[in-house]
Amino acid sequence: MTADGSTDFDWTYFWHLVPLMWNGLIVTVRATVLGFTVAVGLGLVLALGRRSPVKVVSWPFVAVIEFIRSTPLLVQLFFLQAYVRTSDTFNFQPATILAIGLGIHYATYCSEAYRAGINSVPPGQWEASTALNLSPVTKWSRVVLPQAIPNVLPALGNYLVAAFKDAPLGYILNVPVILFWADSVRNTDFRPVEPYILVGIGFLMASLPAAWAVRRLERKIAYERT
Repeated sequence: MTADGSTDFDWTYFWHLVPLMWNGLIVTVRATVLGFTVAVGLGLVLALGRRSPVKVVSWPFVAVIEFIRSTPLLVQLFFLQAYVRTSDTFNFQPATILAIGLGIHYATYCSEAYRAGINSVPPGQWEASTALNLSPVTKWSRVVLPQAIPNVLPALGNYLVAAFKDAPLGYILNVPVILFWADSVRNTDFRPVEPYILVGIGFLMASLPAAWAVRRLERKIAYERT
């Protein structure tokens, strides 16, 4: 179906675009989930590295975290794309580059959330672990992290929503995310109103349930602490 060039809102054209918008939304959500999976795992590694008492180990982690947090995600995506194109080792698809970029960028924010959660563990728990002569692996996996991670889940949820809202930057990599789809429709049919309204609706369809889930999680954690 093609538009007739009119600037009036066309409901028939609007409903025709809904299935196409859905495809772009799925690509956006998939890139967000994959990227945030990387962020959650890598963020914990960065947090543990930054907490190392050995300065030679902790300082590089601090430098990497602060550098990535201080530079825009857009610049990082351009850098990753240029690096992959000039590399003979890596041959990633644009969607993979987007997921990696989101993962690395938000891993630095997740690492700070993890660090705050670890610091919130009462000193008595650390002292008890030492008194019981627990191994480092047992202390972290059975004592520290089970207490620290629930404290940071709301923050991680907020970062997930933020990553979803940043995922449309993948359009600069030619990833068919929801914004890329809207731009393509506008350039083809010269009708920006209907596709961009659908972009907004698509974001609400994903971000509102995610925000609701984060609030529910915050209330659940607050209830369990009382």
